[in-house]
Amino acid sequence: MTSPPVSDTQRRLVMLCAVLGIILGGLDGAIANIALPTIAHDLHCSETQTVWVVNVYHLAVAVSLLPAAALADSLGLKRVYGFGIALFTAASLACALSGSLGVLIASRVVQGLGTACMAALSGALVRNVYPRAMLHQAFAIIALAVAISAAVGPTLAAIVLAVAPWPWLFLINVPIGVITVALFLRAAPASPRAAFSFDGVGALLNVGALGLGILGVDALGQKETGLAAFEIGTGLLCTLLLYGQQKKLKTPMLPLDLLAIPLFSLSILTSICAYAAQILAYVALPFLFQTVMHLSAVTTGLLVTPWPVLVAVAAPFAGRMATRHPASILSSIGLAILAAGLVTLSLMPAQPAFWDVCWRMALCGIGFGFYQTPNNLTVMTSGPATRSGAASGMMAVARTLGWALGSALVALVFGLSQGSGGAVHCLELAAGFALLGATLSISRRVIRREERQ
Repeated sequence: MTSPPVSDTQRRLVMLCAVLGIILGGLDGAIANIALPTIAHDLHCSETQTVWVVNVYHLAVAVSLLPAAALADSLGLKRVYGFGIALFTAASLACALSGSLGVLIASRVVQGLGTACMAALSGALVRNVYPRAMLHQAFAIIALAVAISAAVGPTLAAIVLAVAPWPWLFLINVPIGVITVALFLRAAPASPRAAFSFDGVGALLNVGALGLGILGVDALGQKETGLAAFEIGTGLLCTLLLYGQQKKLKTPMLPLDLLAIPLFSLSILTSICAYAAQILAYVALPFLFQTVMHLSAVTTGLLVTPWPVLVAVAAPFAGRMATRHPASILSSIGLAILAAGLVTLSLMPAQPAFWDVCWRMALCGIGFGFYQTPNNLTVMTSGPATRSGAASGMMAVARTLGWALGSALVALVFGLSQGSGGAVHCLELAAGFALLGATLSISRRVIRREERQ
């Protein structure tokens, strides 16, 4: 689809809606964790049962990303993204009004479907309204929104729960969602509608491939080896069946045409490694600060803050540099800096000064920000503009898979570690993922060179 002419005001409003969608969806993926004990008490159920309030949301998002992207390529970005915001808003209200665990879990599934529409299409939405010369600015803003939603979720949840009951965690989404829907429907340019036939078989195989794969990795992290082997094995079987089924289609839901482009597929793998490194650190650091260093939750939140703040500083700078220098080199430098920051965090003394923690966190933020914008630009521009919905969907899938893998590895590392060393080992593993991502990223430079010859 070609980018229709839009005014500067339209462009800013569409970007605002994209940012709000990312932040709302990302925050709701994190804030419920904090409220689980309260929800269990109020709804008279066990904490083990309430864990599904979080799990079903992440699963619903993961398995819906590719179908949402396929719908957008067929029905148009405006229709699917607008529907996603409206669905998320309505489901948030249903979550707040839930009187039982079953209703809350069902509402979270619907909420996850709405989030998937927003997460899968934010990149395509930006590409659709921004000229190529301004894309680096747009993706720098997207990078900041993702960083903020991942970092401030637990702190925001703690603030809300300090002054209000848990339904307000979901109720505050409603007015923001209503305003976002109204702004988006008014500002977003019309998008073309193509002939559409929903691929039900592919959607079911996609659910099996991604859903069972994520559940299997999580079970592995919980040391449920037999269940993990079954779920991962079945997920791999669904992946193979999905690949075979999608090869026969002219416009497959799984974008095999894009994945056949080495530049695109390497960028997706780089993204998976980077987000796995990020979530390994984000989950492990609170344990390091609170359990090992005996710091308060508030202090922990302040110490984590330099990471997203420096992402905000580095991402626009890296985006401007990406217009003059190869994204493969910039992303590799960023991930190498991230790895260095993670290593320095793992080597901190037992009782470091606050500034000694902050400069290490800042180094990680600079590295992640330097990686993210150039890599996202490559993902969104290495294929044809008509496949921007599919490219944006795969970008969201890579982020989700990276986070799922990193989260499960945290549980596995903590289970295998003795004493207080689990957090440090997670940081070391995160540095390894960052270095692997840097290696994958720089290999794109070789592919570029070979394509020119």
